[in-house]
Amino acid sequence: MIALEYVLIAAAALVIISILANKVSGRLGVPALLIFIIVGMLAGSEGPGGIYFDDPQIAQTIGIIALSYILFSGGIDTRWSQVKPVLLPGICLSTVGVVLTAIVISLSAVVFLGFSPLEGFLLGAIISSTDAAAVFSVLRSSRASLKGHLRPLLEFESGSNDPMAVFLTIGAITLLTNPGQSILTLIPLFVQQMAIGGLFGYGFGRITVWLLNNLKLEYNGLYPVLTLVMVLFVYGMTTAVGGNGFLAVYISGLVIGYSTCIHKRSLIHFHEGIAWLMQITMFLTLGLLVFPSQLLPVLMPGIVIALILIFVARPIAVYLSLIPWKMQKNEKVLLSWVGLRGAAPIVLATFPLIAGIPQAYTIFNMVFFIVIISALIHGTSIPFVARLLKLDAPLPSISRFNIDYMPDISAKNEHIELTVAPGSKADNKQVVELDLPEGTLIILVARGEDQFVPGGSTVLLAGDVILVLVAPENEVRVKQIVQGVEEPGPGNYRKNTGGRQKEKSHHLSE
Repeated sequence: MIALEYVLIAAAALVIISILANKVSGRLGVPALLIFIIVGMLAGSEGPGGIYFDDPQIAQTIGIIALSYILFSGGIDTRWSQVKPVLLPGICLSTVGVVLTAIVISLSAVVFLGFSPLEGFLLGAIISSTDAAAVFSVLRSSRASLKGHLRPLLEFESGSNDPMAVFLTIGAITLLTNPGQSILTLIPLFVQQMAIGGLFGYGFGRITVWLLNNLKLEYNGLYPVLTLVMVLFVYGMTTAVGGNGFLAVYISGLVIGYSTCIHKRSLIHFHEGIAWLMQITMFLTLGLLVFPSQLLPVLMPGIVIALILIFVARPIAVYLSLIPWKMQKNEKVLLSWVGLRGAAPIVLATFPLIAGIPQAYTIFNMVFFIVIISALIHGTSIPFVARLLKLDAPLPSISRFNIDYMPDISAKNEHIELTVAPGSKADNKQVVELDLPEGTLIILVARGEDQFVPGGSTVLLAGDVILVLVAPENEVRVKQIVQGVEEPGPGNYRKNTGGRQKEKSHHLSE
């Protein structure tokens, strides 16, 4: 029996090593998940660490809890104003796109690997969801982002497609373990899981908002604890009554992120940290669970399926799912390429192990290998592909002001930082002379090393950085005054009604 202190030392050391390795992953241009997995494999029984771990049940439990917190964090940090224009195409990608991916992989597994149709569909279902968090960690390390609505579309897709992948995986396992059962029996199960998951997610999200705003706790530190346990409660209650727990926690996070509640910004930061801890814990655990020597037999099959997933299944899913919406060709190409697999597929790969499916270990090792290939190919190429397609954008500059402001929904305003451009209408003018839209307020001015609150008679100079509180509909006008160039409003994803395009845009348009 190993003493507790040594277990704690080993666990803490692995997490610290993973955090430090994450810094290296940014410089190498590969997703952090790959580094975490490698650390776990090195610590495993076939690595220098020599830690023996072979318990799929524990690994699955850790994975489910971790994925719940990751999805909740993604939901609470989502800005509804960014998601709204991409809601319908995002839902289509996260449902129809997932099914199409599973079908293409199923056919490929039958043809190239000799799997039965159901075994092939199980493999396809497991690897059908994407992980945009890994994508944006790679872009962030390259000091780049994506233009227009591509980023929120990918974020929303990755946050909402895991529940569909979970349903398809459970459905395939159900049919494999009950050979006489008809596939049509999955239809009412799908409706039940999604309906209960959606309703419970929204309901518990509203309850959580009410509790945050009305409990008036004596200690501010208890508010994050409340949301921490609510995630487990929402997942547990939803799953217990036959709903999709992952969908419920994601929607509850969306509801909290959209609503007005106290300590929202601190809650977002708290759950961002929890999500990182969960990612590290999950990938370390799954890295320990895999035996590298068992990956060799699935080397070639894994390469084949990974290449089909990247070059065939993902593009088919994207192009067919987005048929109803007009979109530039380079945007579709980028969406087709940004299909990195991460947390969910490896967690879902433990389900067949526990269910005792005949091909379970082959599928688990193959999924593990496919995730690694996806991380290597996508992770090292996404910034280059974004630049090649002229869809990369610089990351927002670091704030000059040490202010953490979260506008609530009822206020309908936000703060933006702008730099006064030489020759603009604001250059060498008093604040009172700027003719700012009604309700717009310049809160702070940063000039050199100094920061001060301006008055009406304050003269703004070229190079000043100003913090402005402004309504979204007035943002373009304010930027025109301060920066001297009027910027077009963000493009929207609109329904494709057919006919000839009369209007050119870098984004989807009518």
